[in-house]
Amino acid sequence: MADSIRVVTGSSRRWPLVLAGFGWLIALLISLPALAQKAPPKTADVYVDGTGVLRWRGSKQEVALFGVNYTTPFAHSYRSHRRLGVTPEQGIDQDVYHLSRLGIDAFRVHVWDVEISDTLGNVLQNEHLRLLDYLLQRLKQRGIKTVLTPIAYWGNGYPEPDTAQTGFSAIYPKGRAYNNPRAIRAQENYLRQFLNHRNQYTGLLNREDPDIIAYEVCNEPHYRQPEAEVSEFVQRMVAAMRSTGYTKPIFYNLAESPAVANAILSSPVQGFTFQWYPSALVNGHTLRGNLLPLVEKYPIPYAQDPRFADKPRLVYEFESADILQPVMYPLMARSFRSAGFQWATQFAYDPLALAYANTEYQTHYLNLAYTPAKAISLLIAGKVFRQVKRNQQFKAYPQDSTFGNFRVSYCNGLSELNTSEEFYYTSTTTTAPRKPATLRRVAGTGSSPLVQYQGTGAYFLDQLAPGVWRLEVMPDAIQVRDPFAKTSLRQPVTRIVWNTQPLRLSLPGLGADFTVRGLNEGNTFQGQANGGTVALRPGVYVVAARGKNTAAYTAQTQLGAIKLGEFVAPAATELPAQVMHTAPDQLPAGQPAVLRATLAGVEAADSVLLIAQHFYGQTRTIPMRRPTLTTAEATVPTELLYPGLLRYWVVVKHHQQTTTFPGGYAGSPRNWDYSPQEHWETPIVPAGAPLPLFQAAQDQQRVETGGVNGAGWTDYVTTSSGHLALRLLQAPTPANPPAFFDAAAPVAFLRAYFGDRLAARAPETGNFRELVLRARRSGGAGSVRFVLTTRDAAAYTVEVEVGSELQEIRVPLAAFRPGAQALLPRPYPSFLPMYAPAAPVGPALPIAQVEVLQILLGPAAASGSAERPYLDIESVELR
Repeated sequence: MADSIRVVTGSSRRWPLVLAGFGWLIALLISLPALAQKAPPKTADVYVDGTGVLRWRGSKQEVALFGVNYTTPFAHSYRSHRRLGVTPEQGIDQDVYHLSRLGIDAFRVHVWDVEISDTLGNVLQNEHLRLLDYLLQRLKQRGIKTVLTPIAYWGNGYPEPDTAQTGFSAIYPKGRAYNNPRAIRAQENYLRQFLNHRNQYTGLLNREDPDIIAYEVCNEPHYRQPEAEVSEFVQRMVAAMRSTGYTKPIFYNLAESPAVANAILSSPVQGFTFQWYPSALVNGHTLRGNLLPLVEKYPIPYAQDPRFADKPRLVYEFESADILQPVMYPLMARSFRSAGFQWATQFAYDPLALAYANTEYQTHYLNLAYTPAKAISLLIAGKVFRQVKRNQQFKAYPQDSTFGNFRVSYCNGLSELNTSEEFYYTSTTTTAPRKPATLRRVAGTGSSPLVQYQGTGAYFLDQLAPGVWRLEVMPDAIQVRDPFAKTSLRQPVTRIVWNTQPLRLSLPGLGADFTVRGLNEGNTFQGQANGGTVALRPGVYVVAARGKNTAAYTAQTQLGAIKLGEFVAPAATELPAQVMHTAPDQLPAGQPAVLRATLAGVEAADSVLLIAQHFYGQTRTIPMRRPTLTTAEATVPTELLYPGLLRYWVVVKHHQQTTTFPGGYAGSPRNWDYSPQEHWETPIVPAGAPLPLFQAAQDQQRVETGGVNGAGWTDYVTTSSGHLALRLLQAPTPANPPAFFDAAAPVAFLRAYFGDRLAARAPETGNFRELVLRARRSGGAGSVRFVLTTRDAAAYTVEVEVGSELQEIRVPLAAFRPGAQALLPRPYPSFLPMYAPAAPVGPALPIAQVEVLQILLGPAAASGSAERPYLDIESVELR
């Protein structure tokens, strides 16, 4: 295979992928020792010591590995690569390079046994197994260690229907696989054959590969009483694996079936696995607000059990689902270490070929090219995981959002690592590097005291020698749809743009007139900076102080686990210009208002105009400012902002072509024959007008609702007034409550973010005096609690009496008192706490800082009524 290839894929809708300067690594040769980061031993096995700590043989050092799940050999990912014309091998090569760039040293996957086995458990030598072999080889070449879960139990369809399944899991459902004799025999046979499978690329048996450091028997098993069946099943699976001669640790899931935890705790496994989805899954839209309290701690209910305490623990999957904020992973990593975990793998890293549409798992979204800030936060989280000591404890958030070499700021959308050698950040920061003269690595998005850059892609700087650096710049990633709404391969959610943009470097020893030379395939750029600034396209460059000889640094020069000329990035998305904007729910009258839009495919020389109209009154054309190539803004004058309705459009002029948004129609709204009716509009409200926090008729896509741990559910109903209302209902009390069932916990909830609405009325926040609820409650329904939380996650609560007739209920803001916020949406696993600890705050509600409303329906008193207790909510507003 050639060392440099260009891959172009797709059909009528093309999604080209560029893979340039890719050297196939036969071994990890570190020719630049100063750049070598701490890495796990290349060939060492692991063992569990007498205190239950996982260690490397030879060095006896504790294992601490952090990484991702990744699924290209299987299921939807495999089929979609084929559908898009990308070979899975190409996809694997691209993604493994990016994983290496993000400092990943751990990989886990639940193997789709339905695709590589028959109903008797015989392993099939097919394409999926070969691709798993290929992936394991590529990971090995980058120094990435593996934990495999041979049995997934899943079908292979999601998000599509299941297709072409041959294995035992296709006929034995998860809930019966452990007590059906034929299913048990099939799994024993399968495990023996899987561990004895010889990798077609490495030549090693799976059971003897030193880079596969452990196995987890099966993925998220569903068990129930009696425990004896579970005990026998686990023992038989472990015996089957040991019968092959496999000697390394075997782990088992302890989070999924707490009703039979005793059987697993007493089993002959060497360790236990857990997952963490702190914001639930598949909320259907991006979650907003300060969600850091969801990841402050990971308390394990078995922590004091001696059967648990002397065994290592792994996190097989974690994710801040439906969250794009680049602040969650570092605190999750810290919480894992505080709970004693030695391995954590995010689920799941999106393949580059599919990430434009986020179809693999709608609720997850992580890719270096398409979610650059979140990807850099994963790089930082890996550093947290390796630097924080196992079982090290921290103060409660937000008192300790700065810890060690790290800082996490929700308000700034920022995670940082700042050491004498490394400086990483997820968005623009003013933090000064701790010791600029000794820096060896810089990575980030946005700008910092070292790098001034207006692009949205990530960049990396690695020092090769004093005054000589490798610079890697990714293309701009521009979100054009909510990636957590329903997805399709026909619909991009993030767009890639290859812009040429100025980049200013202020690195010690580099000077203001440094030289720049392109390194990746096809990159022939050579230039010199002026005043520390040079205009660059995405690619890889050698950047050197003037006079430095860089001839020795070629595309094939080794840099840790990569070669200097390696570069993987998606080609520019082939779509016309786009303007993304969401109209504010309200604008205050009598004050100028700034309207902002995100641009894609709009060139620097194009004109961007705002056409604003007070309904059919005055119309103004206002040139929009371009703070960056991908943003535009304009100030609407007060003369248009008297009480009423503002309508507006954004017009892009490219050469002689005029295009109007929303809609992307040819022409301008000021033309006499412009007929499209689409436009943005927002009410202009007078001072003192109510501020809506929740409106059932129109807020369904911006709130989270649901039951709590199966105790309730939600629906939308029409009230006697003819208006839509959100209904919170209590479910029937289960005859056999699940483990960790809390009879006093809320049964259903509403969570509504309104920070954007309050910000639009910021000058008036001090005038609001009461919260007004329009609602009704059935006679037997439980208590109703309101919680308002601030940007700093401080919570203020009040109990509200709601009658059985639809009515307006006024609650003075002065009635809110410091309290605890519920951790919503409810996390997996279910044993995690219901409430965040109440933070020390002042007694008065700081209304200017609040941004989230929670409404909690408590459990009803025992009643003989057949009607399910409920609470109907039409609206909540501030007055």
